[in-house]
Order: sequence, then C-alpha cells, then structure tokens
Amino acid sequence: MSPRRAPELYRAPLASYALQVDPSTGLLIAVGGGGAAKAGIKNDMHFLQLEQINGRLRQYAHCQLLRFQVHQQKGNKAKKAGSKEQGPRQRKRAAPAEKKCGAETQHEGLELRVENLQAVQTDFSSDPLQKVVCFNHDNTLLATGGTNGYVCVQKVPGLEKVLEFKAHEREIEDLALGPDVKLVTMGQDLKASVWQKDQLVTQLHWQENGPTFSSTPYHYQACRFGQVPDQPAGLLRQPAPCYLTAWDGSNFLPLRTKSCGHEVISCLNVSESGTFLGLGTVTGSVAIYIAFSLQCLYYMREAHGIVVTDVAFLPEKGRGPELLGSHETALFSVAMDSHCQLHLLPSLQSVPVRLLLLLCVRLTVVTVLLLQSVFPGFL
Repeated sequence: MSPRRAPELYRAPLASYALQVDPSTGLLIAVGGGGAAKAGIKNDMHFLQLEQINGRLRQYAHCQLLRFQVHQQKGNKAKKAGSKEQGPRQRKRAAPAEKKCGAETQHEGLELRVENLQAVQTDFSSDPLQKVVCFNHDNTLLATGGTNGYVCVQKVPGLEKVLEFKAHEREIEDLALGPDVKLVTMGQDLKASVWQKDQLVTQLHWQENGPTFSSTPYHYQACRFGQVPDQPAGLLRQPAPCYLTAWDGSNFLPLRTKSCGHEVISCLNVSESGTFLGLGTVTGSVAIYIAFSLQCLYYMREAHGIVVTDVAFLPEKGRGPELLGSHETALFSVAMDSHCQLHLLPSLQSVPVRLLLLLCVRLTVVTVLLLQSVFPGFL
C-alpha cells in the first residue's frame, strides 16, 4: 500500500518545471520561475544536497547548456555521509553576484560553481518557444523541439548543429533520442513519428493496435527510450489521457498496453536500469510502475494537487545506492505548487509476516480441500 502522503523535501519560492539528480554528488537540481512571461518572476535554479534518504534545461527560443562543479570550501569540514544527521539538507543560494559566464553558490562547506557553456537559438518562428529538450544515452547529442514543429540535434558541448528538420505541422509535445540517432517525436498534430536521423521510418499507430475507442481523438503526450532487462531496447510512451504502452524499439510494434486510470499524464521517466517507470499527472498524482509489465507498484493520488511538471529517479550509480538505503527505488517529483516531494518504494523482497501467514493458511486449506475431493475418505 502507498503511504497517505509523500514526504516533502523542499518548497521553492517559485513554480518548479524540471528536475534532475546528479549521480556522482547526489545533488537534486530543480529549475523553475516565471518562464517567458513578463510577470516579474525571475527564472532560477536550485541545488539541494541529499545527505541520506529516510523520510533539462529549458530556455524558451534558446537552448542553454550549463555545467556545474562541486568543490569543498577551504577551512570548513564538511559532514561525512555517515553522520547522525538524517534527511535532506537544503543548499540556499547566496546573494547573486553578477558575472559574465557563471555564478557561485556557497553554503556549509560546499561551493557550487555554475558555468554557462553555450547558448544557441533553436526556434525561429514568429512567436518562438523551445518546449522540449533531451540528451542521448551517453550525453554526446542534444535534441530540441519547439512550437514551429522543427527538431534540432546538436553535438555536446559545442552545440554544433547536426540535424534540423520539420517533424510536425504543429508544436512538438515531446521527443526521445535513442541509439544510432534514432528519434521519436510527438506533436499536437496527433502524430507520433520515428526517425532515423532526418528520415521518417514509421509512425506509431497506437489506436489501431490498442483497445477499441470511440471517435475521441487521443494525443501522444510523452515518450522515453528504456533498456528493459532481458529484452531489446523498447519505447515507453503514454498517449493522453489514460493508457501506457510499451513498444519494441527494433520494429516499433506495441508489446503491451495497460490502462493507468483516468488522469492525463503530464510527465514520464524511466530508471537507469529500465526496471521502473515513473509518471506524474495533470491532477498532481504520482505513480511508479514496473517498466516491462506495466504493473503499478506505487500510487499517490493528488500528491501535489496541481500539474506535476517533472519526475526523476534517484540514480542507481554513484551515491545513489548509499542514499537509497533499504528501499527498492526513489522517485522525486516537482509541480507548479513549488513543492519537491520524495516517493519511496519499499524493497520488493520484503513481505510482511502477516501476509506470509495468511498465504500459508490459505494454501493449507486449498490443499486439504483438493485431497478431500480426490480421496473422499481422507478426513
């Protein structure tokens, strides 16, 4: 059973839109603000240091690539990971210093240096807006999509343009970079397309292979590539509002489709090993599924109470296992309510003693009934 309420890690002074976890340092990075609107709300990036778990960059018409480094301050002794203090520790930003190509944030023995590496415009429409951005598996390529329906692929870190082509007639909702520059795009034109570089390979026909529907049009909302254990690389995508589909990445045919309720999916992510799938909804709910079977393991209804803007799994490398402790996995979620929440999935190997006893009793009763039916004089 899921807990009644997810632990709240952090409450930002602005709406949060995206987050990521750095595996080497365990830093949780949240990005948010007023966006492109001239509402007087600045855009900001917050770094949260996670000590122990118990309790992309999106910049409008431009793609901006940042790099951050963590340094120990001289003269201060940083607390060790095994200290008695538990729970996440917030790193607040110091008073901003105007610098040409970066900024520094200092607090309690740690110094964060953020450097602006490159910036390049990716949307050249009359009302430009870069909506989505993603890296490939080894972070050597970066793909962006905007309101003009064009996809741009750049090399990292120089952001030299590799590809640019029109993928959709309307805005691009989401995209995913796979192996060998294989690309999946989803647009507001109700199409989901598979590309090999800039050549169209096929279109995903989910409605033809899925359950029977009425004439209601379905939008393709989110997509990610994920390596499924003992299976070829598969595509996991979710068309709004209430179905999840796992696709075979070799032939792009659907492997299985399951209903995920009546809440429209707003964001989706896959764990590093491809074992788990995490998602958020427009009504603020958060769920964790087994990626291959699409079995729901965790569900927190209206955890945020408003649209969930991004979810990210705790990395399974670096400091991830140390922070995870005895839990199976951990999922972070942010929403427009400015809250960052932690969702812990208990170890799947631990079964409650009461449940074991109940299963033993039921097995015994079934065995006795079977013996009685086979051998009438058994009792």
